[in-house]
Amino acid sequence: MGNNLGIGDTAPAIDLPADGGGHFKLSDHKGKLVVAFFYPKDDTSGCTAEAIDFTAHRGDFDAAGAVLVGISPDAVTKHDKFKAKHSLNVTLAADESKETLEAYGVWVEKSMYGRKYMGVERSTFLIGKDGKIAQAWRKVKVPGHVRSVLEAVKAA
Repeated sequence: MGNNLGIGDTAPAIDLPADGGGHFKLSDHKGKLVVAFFYPKDDTSGCTAEAIDFTAHRGDFDAAGAVLVGISPDAVTKHDKFKAKHSLNVTLAADESKETLEAYGVWVEKSMYGRKYMGVERSTFLIGKDGKIAQAWRKVKVPGHVRSVLEAVKAA
């Protein structure tokens, strides 16, 4: 499946440990819109800005009936520190095995300064009430992103 995941496809299962000793399971949210935002690393500038922005709009997403979950390969303990440091109010799930990242096609080869490495391509998926991908944003640029996602949620 991987990178070919497109609109109308069934969203791959998400069943991961989450911050605060919690657990996030996509199937627990059937009948709701779910915004899954995949990001590279806790506490790096772009990821922090994105998570703060999602937190700032949390009320709007709640009002629109959407569940937010951020997913990165970081461990739950890192998520707990990241949330506390920035007063984040979104669920952060840990995919240390990278199975979910691979299922969504966001674990990709990247390059920086000519060095190739594997990492997360910042991407967001809007999963519809039917469990299918309603919209996908890949190679996300953080400024204005949360607003675009919120507009799509309100239109869904």
